Amino acid sequence: MEKAKQTALDRAKIQIIANEFGTIVSQSNSTSIKNDNGKSEIDFISVGGSEVRGEWIETIGTPQYKISYEQNMLVVNVFVKGRIREITSAKIDIKAKVLRNGIEDKFESKDFNNGDDLYLSFFSPVNGFLAVYLVDTDQKAYCLLPYRSQTDGIYKIEANRRYLFFSIKNAPRQEQQYVDEYVMTCNRSPEQNQIYIVFSPIPFVKAADNSLSEILPRELGFKDFITWVSKCKTSDRELQALVIPIVIKR
Repeated sequence: MEKAKQTALDRAKIQIIANEFGTIVSQSNSTSIKNDNGKSEIDFISVGGSEVRGEWIETIGTPQYKISYEQNMLVVNVFVKGRIREITSAKIDIKAKVLRNGIEDKFESKDFNNGDDLYLSFFSPVNGFLAVYLVDTDQKAYCLLPYRSQTDGIYKIEANRRYLFFSIKNAPRQEQQYVDEYVMTCNRSPEQNQIYIVFSPIPFVKAADNSLSEILPRELGFKDFITWVSKCKTSDRELQALVIPIVIKR
């Protein structure tokens, strides 16, 4: 049910933006010709896609859901109100992958079991600044990056370098003293969590949070976290907030 509600909410946001600003439809074609002993082979590749021409800044109020069953199928309708903004230039092509029990990109996964290790790989073609948060089913936002013991509230990213986070062994020697490692747990199965990747080429500082446990990362309420993200987006058109949903099972 929670996954269905999240899917409905995501689709509603995309539809609202598309209705207001439209979509961008793109297509690229590539043709290659190979000649082997007088025989020619032609490969034709066509890649197409579409993207909405805007972004969701913030949700106003609480989304309202209507759950029903039609022809033995679960139907979820959602009514949501928010602020959106038109995208007038291309976003920076950052790459972020959530990894399960492995440090290479081939271990990318959105499905975790209780006790699995969490890693994150990140790449940016430009210098910038990064923050990473995990939002759990109890509507708490945990700051995974910058690390707990880093006190400047900001994590600098160098261009054209692959970063691997949450692994002491694979961190640069000068950073190993700061690195936190994470093991995923769940009290009820399944749990729907979200990883927020916040990046900008312009400096920003993480949200104001609190340390309530020696084991868990620093935390703040979801409403305060979303308010912080909204303020960052409003003041910085270059800032991106990618949301990667993950599921944790027993």
